[in-house]
Amino acid sequence: MTGPHRPTRQRVVLAERRGARMVRTRVEVAEQTEIGAAMIDGLIRAQFGLAVRIGLIVVAVLGALPVLFALGAPGSVVVLGIRLPWLLLGVLSTPLLYGAGRLYLRLADRNDQDFTDLAED
Repeated sequence: MTGPHRPTRQRVVLAERRGARMVRTRVEVAEQTEIGAAMIDGLIRAQFGLAVRIGLIVVAVLGALPVLFALGAPGSVVVLGIRLPWLLLGVLSTPLLYGAGRLYLRLADRNDQDFTDLAED
C-alpha cells in the first residue's frame, strides 16, 4: 500500500505581475504622445492655477489698502515723518511681494517634483 496520494499543486494568479507591462511615461512625455501631452497639460494647469491663486491673494491684500485709506482713519497718521499709506505701500508691501514670490517658487518646485516623480514611475 502506497501513501496517500497528494493532489498536484496548482499556482493561482489573482492579478497580473507588477511591472509586466512597463508604462513608459518618460518616453511618452518626450515624444508628446496623447498621454504625455495630457501630463504636460496637467502640469501647466497646476502651475497656472497656483500663480492665479497667489496673485489673487496679493491683489486682495494690496487692493484692501486703498479701501482702508478711503475710510479716512489711517490716512492721516504720520509715522517717522511719513504718512501711513505711503509707508504701507512703499515699505511694507515689499516683504509681502517677496514672500509671495518665495511661496510661489516653493510650491511650483513641488509641482515640478510631483510631475517628475510621476514621469519616472
